[in-house]
Amino acid sequence: MRSKLHFQARSEVDDGFGNVTSGPFETVFTEPARLRPGIGSETVQAARLQGVQPYTITIRSSARTRTITTAWRAVDARDATRIFDIKAIANPDEWGMNLNLVAVQS
Repeated sequence: MRSKLHFQARSEVDDGFGNVTSGPFETVFTEPARLRPGIGSETVQAARLQGVQPYTITIRSSARTRTITTAWRAVDARDATRIFDIKAIANPDEWGMNLNLVAVQS
């Protein structure tokens, strides 16, 4: 696991009227991870082709990594411009040793 990723979740903030809304992303913890690029594809959005690069992120399973949901994102600790939107979470070995996160680089 050569990479380090910041796992971030949206904070909850008060909008001033007594309502709780989603705020900016904040780093919850940092973990070593393995990034494996998948086969890219192209989608058509607003009559333009847009490239999509999926990644499989492998991390060790622990109490804090099991709190990750698809509402979170991962940011490369060495290059903050690399942001990964988490799309799915899997337990590939069914023993709970590792978690695979399917993510798309945004």
